[in-house]
Amino acid sequence: MRILIEEHQYPASLVNPVLEGISNLRDVDGRVSVNYVGYFYNPRLRDCVFILPKVLMEGELVFGHCAPEDIIDIENQTLLSSEEYKFIYELSVWIYRAICVYRDSAIDNTIIRQQIVPQMNKGRLHQCNTFLDILLALQKFNRENQDFFFFVLRNIHSGYNKINWTRTISHSNAVVQQDTPIYLNPVNKKRKINFDEELLIIFFSILNYMRETYGFPVQINVNFQLITGEMFKNYMEGMGKIRMVQIKYKYFSDKALYLWELCYAFFDQSKKINVETDDKEYLLAQNFNIVFEAIIDELIGDRKSIPNELMNQGDGKRVDHMYQYKNLTNNEDEKTIYYIGDSKYYKRRHEIGKESVYKQFTYARNVIQWNLDLFNDGKEEEQKGHLKLRDDETEGYNIIPNFFISAEQKTLDKNDSIQKTDNVKDVFSSRQFENRLFDRDTFLIAHYDVNFLFVVALYGRNDSGEKTVWRKKIREMFRKDIQNMLEKNFSFHVMAPHLDVNASAYIEDHFQQLLGKVFTPYDNSGVVRYYSLALSNDAKFKDENEALIAQLEDSFYVKSCNIGDNPSKILKDVMAVPVDVVSRSATTTNFLTMHYLEKYLDKKILIGCYKSQEHLDWILGKNDRGTLIYNVRLGKDVAGGQVKAQLDKMVVSFVIIYEYGKESENNYRVFHVHHHATMTADRLKKSLYPSEPNAEKYFCYVFDEEVTLGNLDITGLVSQDGSPVFVTGEDMMKRRK
Repeated sequence: MRILIEEHQYPASLVNPVLEGISNLRDVDGRVSVNYVGYFYNPRLRDCVFILPKVLMEGELVFGHCAPEDIIDIENQTLLSSEEYKFIYELSVWIYRAICVYRDSAIDNTIIRQQIVPQMNKGRLHQCNTFLDILLALQKFNRENQDFFFFVLRNIHSGYNKINWTRTISHSNAVVQQDTPIYLNPVNKKRKINFDEELLIIFFSILNYMRETYGFPVQINVNFQLITGEMFKNYMEGMGKIRMVQIKYKYFSDKALYLWELCYAFFDQSKKINVETDDKEYLLAQNFNIVFEAIIDELIGDRKSIPNELMNQGDGKRVDHMYQYKNLTNNEDEKTIYYIGDSKYYKRRHEIGKESVYKQFTYARNVIQWNLDLFNDGKEEEQKGHLKLRDDETEGYNIIPNFFISAEQKTLDKNDSIQKTDNVKDVFSSRQFENRLFDRDTFLIAHYDVNFLFVVALYGRNDSGEKTVWRKKIREMFRKDIQNMLEKNFSFHVMAPHLDVNASAYIEDHFQQLLGKVFTPYDNSGVVRYYSLALSNDAKFKDENEALIAQLEDSFYVKSCNIGDNPSKILKDVMAVPVDVVSRSATTTNFLTMHYLEKYLDKKILIGCYKSQEHLDWILGKNDRGTLIYNVRLGKDVAGGQVKAQLDKMVVSFVIIYEYGKESENNYRVFHVHHHATMTADRLKKSLYPSEPNAEKYFCYVFDEEVTLGNLDITGLVSQDGSPVFVTGEDMMKRRK
C-alpha cells in the first residue's frame, strides 16, 4: 500500500508514478500537491494508494517526526512505529467508509470522484462494490461470525475415528476368546472431502492475504492448512474463480451462501485488476473539509428541525451546525435555545482566524434578528416550538451558545475524546458594552478538539443507535462546559422583589442601570417572580457591581445563584404572605391605599369580570397559593382570548373587577398589580379554580394589595360579553366622579 498526505507538496518525480491517471493536481515550482482524500488502485504498481487527511500533519511532519516523502511506500520504510503503522491502516479503512457513507447520503455528490472496475452482478454484491468494499465485508464477516465457524468445524469432525462395525464384520476375521469375538483390524469411518471445510480454507486464506498484503488487522482462530504463496497467486489469477464455480451448489445455509459470494467476488475482482491493467478503480473526495463538516453535522447537529432561514441566512452566510437543546439559564424545564457551531478542518495546532470568529458572531446576530422578526411580526402558530430570545420586561436577551469544533489526532488511539482545545486561544468574545451578558451584542465562543479517528469511524459505521447515544452525551457536555465558562467570566445572582415592590415599575425606572444585566429565564408562573442578575468578574467592575447589588437589596432579595440553578431553592424563604380571605372580602374603602390617576396617565388599567362568588373567592386568595390573582385567557381563537406578546408589552398597573351581569350597578374592586405570569390549564385546575378551564393557557396578574382610585363610573367601559378591556389612566380620569 502507498500513502500520500492531502495538500502536501511532493517532488513531482517522486509521486508521478504513484499518481498516474489521477487528474486535477496542482504543480507548484516542480512540486505536486493532491487536494483529494480517499483511495484508488494503481494498476501499474498493482497496489492500493491512500490519500490521507492533512490532520495527521503538524507543521510539515506526519506524527510530528516523519516527512511525508519518507513513508510513501509504507511497506518499505523504517520510520513509523508499529503503533503508527497500524493506526494508518485503520484510519485508511475508516476514511474509505466515511466517504462511502457520505456518497450514499447524497449531500453533495459533486465532490466525489468514483470509478470502479466493471463486474457482473453477483446478487447481494453488485456493481457499486469496489475491491476495498469486498475486503471490508470479508473482514466484517470474520469478526461477526465466529460462532458459525466453530459450528461448522464441530460438524466436520463429528464421527471421525469411530469404528464402522458393518464393514468390520463383513471384511475382517474375528478371534473368539471366552465366547467374545475380538476384531484385530477394525475399519474406521473414512474422511471424505468436505466442501464446508474447503470454503473456510479459501476464506481464511483470503484473510491471510489481506493481512500480509494490505495490513488489515484480522484474526484467524483455526488451524487449517491455508493456501499461500504461488498457489494463492494462481487462485487470484483465475483458479480461485474457477474453483468457486465448481463448489457453488454445495451450500444451502444463508451464511454459507453469503460467504461463497464474498469469496467469489474477491477472486472475480482481483482477476480483473490483474488482467485489465488499463482500468483504474478509485473513490476520492475533493475538498474533504466538506465531508468533515457533514460528519460533525450528522453526529452533533439537527439540520432537519432548524428553519432553513437560520441555516441559510439572508445575508448569504451558511451555518455549518445548528440544533435546539436545553437553554443555559434554566435546568428545571425543557425550554430550548439555538446552539451554533462551526467545524474546522485544519492541520494540528492551527489557530482560528479572525475571519472565522467574526463570521460566527454574525451567525448569532442573524439568529437573534430572525427571532425578533418572528415574535414581532410572525403568526402565533409559527412561533410554537421557538423560545423567545428577548425578554420584553427587562429587554435582556437569552444567551446563545457558540462553539468551534476542530479535527485533532493527539494520540494514536480511537478515543471517545472531545475537549477544550490546547491552542493558546480557546475562548473568543464579542461585545458592544462591557459588563452586560444579557445583551444582543454579547457573545462567547468555545473552541473544542475532537478525536478525528473516533468521529470518522462512528460516522463510517453508520449505526444510528451509536450516533444517538454519542449526540446526547456531547450536547449535554457542551451545555455544562459553556455554563462553566460563563461562570468563570460572570457572577450570577437571583433576585425576587419585596412584597411591596412592583418589579416591572422598578426595572423601568432603573432601565439604564439594569439593561443587559437582568433577565427572566425562569418559569414565573408561581407567586414569586424571579430575575437573573449577571455581573462581570473583571476586577475593574468590582466597585460598580457592589454598589448595584447594595441598591437592589433595598427592593429585592438578592442571593448568589449559579447559572441554571433553581431560584426557588436559593430564595426558599421568599414567599408571598397570604391574607385571610374573609378579611379581604370585608375590606372597605376607608382602609384602602389611595392611588392618584394623575401618576398613571400612560399606564394600562384592566377592567375584567368575575362570574360567581366562588370565582371571586378564588381571585381573593382561595387558591392553592393563597394569592390575590386574576386570569385572562390566551389565544386568538378563544372567546375573550388575548395575544400574549401584546400583554407582555403592556405595563398594567391596576385591575378593576366587577360581577358579570351586574355591570349597571357600578360595583367594583381595584387591585394593584405586583407582577404577571402565565399558567397552563392543568396548573389552573391544581390551583382550585372553581370551573373547568376553557383555554390552554392563561395570563395571570398577581396583586399585592387592594387599593382605591377614587369614585369612578365604569359602566360605559365594560364589554357586553365580559371580555377584558384595557384603558389608560388618562381614559379613566374622564370617568372620575
